[in-house]
This record gives sequence, C-alpha cells and structure tokens, in this order.
Amino acid sequence: MGLKFERNPAPVWFRPLIPLLAIVLTFAITTTLVLLVNANPLQAYYYFLVEPLSSRVSVIEVLVKSTPLLLTGAAVTFAFVGGFWNIGAEGQLLAGATAATAIGLQMDGVSPLLALPLMIIGGFAAGMAWVLIPALMRVKLAIDEVVTTLLLNSVALLGVSALLNGPWRDPVSQWPQSPEIAASAMFPKLIPRSRLHLGFILAIIIIVVMWFVLSRTAFGLRMRAVGMSPHAARFAGIKVEQTLLISALVSGGIAGLAGVSEVAGIHFHLIDAISGGNGYTGIIVATLGGLNPWGAGLAALFIGVIDTGSQSVSRALGVPVYLGDVILATLLLVTLAMLLLQRYRIRWVRQP
Repeated sequence: MGLKFERNPAPVWFRPLIPLLAIVLTFAITTTLVLLVNANPLQAYYYFLVEPLSSRVSVIEVLVKSTPLLLTGAAVTFAFVGGFWNIGAEGQLLAGATAATAIGLQMDGVSPLLALPLMIIGGFAAGMAWVLIPALMRVKLAIDEVVTTLLLNSVALLGVSALLNGPWRDPVSQWPQSPEIAASAMFPKLIPRSRLHLGFILAIIIIVVMWFVLSRTAFGLRMRAVGMSPHAARFAGIKVEQTLLISALVSGGIAGLAGVSEVAGIHFHLIDAISGGNGYTGIIVATLGGLNPWGAGLAALFIGVIDTGSQSVSRALGVPVYLGDVILATLLLVTLAMLLLQRYRIRWVRQP
C-alpha cells in the first residue's frame, strides 16, 4: 500500500478545518523549540493561549495588539481577493503614519470633530498614494506587483528615518522621533485608564464594510472573478485593469489607516518602529483567515493572543520572547502548505 496525491479539490467540509489544522501542526512543530530551552511545552502554550485571556487587563491588551493587525489583515485580504498581490502593507502603514503625524502636528486648537476625520482621511490617502505606482505598473506594464510593493517597504522606512533624523527630530531630547501630535488629534480611549482606543472600532467597521462589499455587491463579485481568473473575467466583460486598480488603492488606504491608528491611538508621535512588522504580519492574518474578512478578524485576534502571550511565557518560563515570532512564521508556512493541499486528495493505493 502507498499514498497517492490526486489533483482533485478536497471536500468542502475540509476547507473550514484548514486554519485549525494549521494551528495544531504549528504548535506541534514548535514544541521542539520549547524543549530545547528546557521548558514544558504544555506550560508554555498555556501562557501563550490561555494566560492572555485570563484577566480583564490582558484581554484589553490583546485587543490593543490586534487593532493594527485587523487593519493590515483586512488590507491584504481585500487586495488578494481582487487578484492584486500586495506585499507592501508595511510601507503603506508607514505612509499613513507619516501623513497622520504631519496632519496631527498642525491640529493645535482645532476641534477633534475636524482633526480626527482629517487624520483618518489623510492616512487613507497616503496609503493609496504609496501603492499607486506599483498598481499602475501592474495595470499598464504588467510588472509583477509582489516585487514592487515589497521594495517600497524599504523606501518608506528610509523616508521615515530621514524625517526623524532631520526636520522632525525631537528638539528637546534629540531622539529620532517626531514632536507629539496635538491633543485634539489623539484617538479617544474606549475604556478609561487603558490603551484601547478608537482605532479598534474603526477596524471593526472596516471589516464589516469589506464583508458587505465582497459578498453583497456586484463590485465584490467582479473582484472575486478577477482574483480567480483574470482571463475568464475579461472574457465575461469585466474591466480587469480597473478592478485591479481599485482593489490595490483601497487595500493601500486600509493599510494606511493602521499607521494612523498607531500614531493617534498609541504613540502620539512618529518613531522608526511605529509598525513593528504589522504590515508583514497582515499577510499571515489574511492567509490564515482564508481571505475572508471575518476569518481575517479572528486570525488577527488569535495572533494578538500569541503576541501578548509571548511576553507572559518569557517572564514565567524564561523562554525567549522571539519564540512568538517563530510561531507566527511557522504558522504562515504551514497555512500555505495546507492551502496547497486542499487542491489535492490523498488516498491509499495498492502497489503492484
């Protein structure tokens, strides 16, 4: 007897199990790493998955850490569904954060009713602008957007660094960070004496609107058609280039909002590490969520739990805090492998 892979789509009931199986396999694989640092895997995964949900304070922190991931995950999901492979959410986040800072610094004496919408619109527009060139190169010149969006991440980071070591360097401390934005431009807190801010509500609204657009509108149907087969979509009369351009611009705008959220809700000034890799993690969120808005939301919350738990397990067991990053990277690879396997069926065959 032997195993045979047949190119035949897996049963429909198997697809919802992919994220769960990916999570189980990821923790099984990373158990070896936990053992190598002389820690008990069961205790480690308790601190990773249960401890962050055991108190009000830690649950709020999970929501705080999930907020930018909800936005970057939604951004990548929207682009991927429409067939635009946006790997540049990191750069678009930085562009949004830079625009939010520039606007926020000018909002002294301005009412929050005007300052906050200006910050949000400015960050969205900056994210759109940052993805515009790769989108036009894909639409007009058929140049692969994976490379162009990825390379622009470094350009955005260098641009932020130039600002922080130049005109925006803190004049008092001389640290490479911008001056603090106006108080009227800061997101209000949802819970007193916590870090949970308006950005979380904004992220939930984005996910709800995105779900409605993708599943309940004609444009969403056209996006999904282009994402599955551009040639078939063009044959059906869909304006493929226009659909790709809109998908890319909206995706960049949503990623830009993640930058606004970090500046206006958490840091209140611009720093080099404003993102912390949230743009790249958005790819994991979108992939683990099966390119579904609700799935991406759940994946963002799950990764928020792991991120919060990585600090708990480090304090309790002496496990390196970077183990959380290793788990996320492994989770992405395992999820991609599971998504590939869903195109095949495995069965036992008798060898001659």
